[in-house]
Amino acid sequence: MSVAAVEAIDLTKTYANGVEAVKGISFRIEPGEAFGLLGPNGAGKSTTIGMLSTTVIPTSGRALLGGRDVARDPLGVRAISSVVFQDAVVDRPLTGRQNLELHLRLWGKDDAVGRAALDHLSKLVGLSEYLDRPVATYSGGQRRRMEIVRALVSEPKVVFLDEPTVGLDTRIRHDLFDVLATLRDETGVTILLTTHYLDEAERLADRLAIVDAGRIVATDTPANLLAALGDQVLEVRVDDARGAARSLAGAGVASDDVCAVGTTITASLRGARSDDLLARLRDDGVTVRSSTTRQPNLDDVYLRLTGDRISAASDE
Repeated sequence: MSVAAVEAIDLTKTYANGVEAVKGISFRIEPGEAFGLLGPNGAGKSTTIGMLSTTVIPTSGRALLGGRDVARDPLGVRAISSVVFQDAVVDRPLTGRQNLELHLRLWGKDDAVGRAALDHLSKLVGLSEYLDRPVATYSGGQRRRMEIVRALVSEPKVVFLDEPTVGLDTRIRHDLFDVLATLRDETGVTILLTTHYLDEAERLADRLAIVDAGRIVATDTPANLLAALGDQVLEVRVDDARGAARSLAGAGVASDDVCAVGTTITASLRGARSDDLLARLRDDGVTVRSSTTRQPNLDDVYLRLTGDRISAASDE
């Protein structure tokens, strides 16, 4: 078996205040793979990234990058990895070029090859025309593009993207992920992404690990996670979610195939007719305010596996 680009082995993290942020997470990422950690706020995603990137000390377990043990060889791990953090870490008075050239000097790559890589990556992400402007004048999307270039000019084997599009509007998020896909295709870099956004995970990640309350509750390709829900789901908004769940169970729908978030119920059809289920709900006295039959999406997978915690997370 080849050496994994990233490997987490029963990683745990308990903070001094007793909070168990990560409770035995394990996964393996192959070289060149894009892997997503998906879960609600407080699930343990950023803490996991911190342990893998040497900024958080694990309580127990092991973390390996390219076969290097994070605890025993943190400098070796940092030499082959880069991080794009949630919050911008740039010198705003400097131009984009000055920020990036400073990073090249810190990595000992401030030569013709390094500067050529800087120019090439800047062109790939659409940053070239802004390089000589102060970063203080950049938009949020332009700063993110610059941070991604900075993460890649050192030629890392692994890049950690910790919720890189937080605070960006939908158009900029989509543009940025097109950029990331292009960079991955060209460089072959391994990507570990954390995100709340289902569309980001589906577009970029080869595989996903869904994290909830410090544990991984599912790991698979986006296609396989979707296939587990069947071809179609019935989504209804009702007055009585518990009553609707009981009614669906009485109609033969398995409890694992029913998800309730507030007053909205989704149920995997698995060959059942939506009209029959709607009739059963009405016969059982459940008031149906609206209904639709559609293909499942990653939101359904996410909600099914993380339960009602996702509702609280969406308000944070």
